[in-house]
Amino acid sequence: MDLVPLIDHIGEAPTAALFGLITGLLFGVAAQRSRFCLRAATVEFARGRMGDRVAVWLLTFSTAMVWVQGAQWLGLFDSADARMMAVPGTWSGAVIGGLLFGVGMVLARGCSGRLLVLAATGNLRSIVSGLIFAVVAQMSLHGWLAPLRDYLARLWVTPGGRNVDLAAALRLPDQTGLVMGIALAALALAVSLRNKISYRTLVFASGVGFAVAVGWVLTFSLAQVAFEPVSINSATFSGPSANTLMFFLTPNPVLEFDIGLIPGVFIGAFLAALWGRELKFEGFDNAGNMRRAMIGAVLMGFGAMLAGGCAIGAGVTGTSILTGTAWLALFCMWVGAMLTDFVVDQSGRHALA
Repeated sequence: MDLVPLIDHIGEAPTAALFGLITGLLFGVAAQRSRFCLRAATVEFARGRMGDRVAVWLLTFSTAMVWVQGAQWLGLFDSADARMMAVPGTWSGAVIGGLLFGVGMVLARGCSGRLLVLAATGNLRSIVSGLIFAVVAQMSLHGWLAPLRDYLARLWVTPGGRNVDLAAALRLPDQTGLVMGIALAALALAVSLRNKISYRTLVFASGVGFAVAVGWVLTFSLAQVAFEPVSINSATFSGPSANTLMFFLTPNPVLEFDIGLIPGVFIGAFLAALWGRELKFEGFDNAGNMRRAMIGAVLMGFGAMLAGGCAIGAGVTGTSILTGTAWLALFCMWVGAMLTDFVVDQSGRHALA
């Protein structure tokens, strides 16, 4: 695609923000209609079920890999230039941060992406938890928690100043990711058919994965023609939440992909909920649930910044390009969430979000 006319008309930074908005809109609509949530999938799996929540997560996870790897195969994107692949990764951060995030999303009853989607529908619990998540993420990036995050991240880092490309590290064929994605998509379809998931849910769950691919392709395309350096990334909610918060608190904010992404998700989810007549105000059931959600949001905010991404940033966006630390972080998120559900919610009193 020829982006030069658009850049000449509105500028590079607004173009990046516009691409973030487009990615966010697609993600928000698809996530709201499919009820995509890593927390819900891990809890369902921990309780011995391969139900509709696991099926939706598998669809999103697999289709993201298929779309992204397919785009790379067609020359529309190169994962080697992606920001999370071009910087050093942290194995220790993936383990510790992933576990903390997994614990936090069960306590908060939703991963960071799910909280943003629910906030757009009028869920006051998610609004409070999401704001706390953003503040703690910013504190972990540049504030009081940054030294602790930096210390834990440096305990065990990837060699060579770059993250690990699993396909290259394991000397696998270039099409390994695409084949893996197709195989996982077949598994997801099998689980979906067994649970009699509607065709509409299948489409929207796949749409979440498609939004991730759109973000990668758009930022990569912009980086090829922009004069200023452009960060090649896609959907994630840890860094962008912190950056969006500061955008409205600093006197001279700078437009970028992140600044369009978060509002885009919110607007997309709001419109989808309005279309589905699902807008309604919801709050905390009691003070105990409020404390639990707040603690969970703190753990997610710090854990996501330490792990190099949240349930979406590491768990879908990072894994779609076979980033080594992202796969480890995702595994640890599952472990942390399942253990927390077993210890805290094993009575099954809390319904899936």
